[in-house]
Amino acid sequence: MNVTIIGGSGLIGRNLAPLLEGAGHRVTVASPPQGVNTLTGEGLAGALSGADVVVDVSNSPSFEAQAVLQFFRTSTANLLAAEAVAGVGHHVALSVVGADRLTDNGYMRAKIAQEALIREGKVPYTIVRATQFFEFLSAIASDGGADGRAAHVSSARFQPIAAADVAQLLAGVVSQAPRNAAIEIGGPQRLPMNEAVQRALDAQGDPRRVVADAQAPYFGSVLDDHALVTAAEAAIGTITLDAWLAKAAQAV
Repeated sequence: MNVTIIGGSGLIGRNLAPLLEGAGHRVTVASPPQGVNTLTGEGLAGALSGADVVVDVSNSPSFEAQAVLQFFRTSTANLLAAEAVAGVGHHVALSVVGADRLTDNGYMRAKIAQEALIREGKVPYTIVRATQFFEFLSAIASDGGADGRAAHVSSARFQPIAAADVAQLLAGVVSQAPRNAAIEIGGPQRLPMNEAVQRALDAQGDPRRVVADAQAPYFGSVLDDHALVTAAEAAIGTITLDAWLAKAAQAV
């Protein structure tokens, strides 16, 4: 199949493209560095020409509530319109587990708006909701009210996943028929967020200490133990936090 990856130069796209190519698909990487801009429509027609499947793993450059909402609304509307013209048969979009449960969060509201446009559109689709990535654990500490050498981080349980696992599971979705529904993917472990963040900081040689705090905001939202974990029927990755930290340490 011919597959176009929107946002293909980002974290997930860089992991996904070689997997698809290895499976025999013809891959087009589409992002601003390649002259494709979903906000303006620049380069979209060429990037989608002949595409059987489009995988949208793009992200907003700003997480401010209004900016991120505008990004996902405009980008998705332009993309779906171009796909309909190009005759694309399957739109695969990466979203977030818990987006519908954290409606006080501007980013999550933007992802729900994106999902709504996809559901209402004319292109058959699969929405893939993923849990938080291991790669962003240290960013949670930076968001967690760092004060000197301490960072307050939520003690809620969550289910982080490696970007490599996300890409592997997305590659499987590309080879399947559209679900016209949302599915969930998550990591193989559920553990307190503060514990995972501390282990990531320790492995990186970061001296900050994490303080477990049930009321500490997670990018603006206070969590419970159900907000960021998958449902029972979710697809589960294989890479544990320990395995990911070990591999990351080898890459340094």
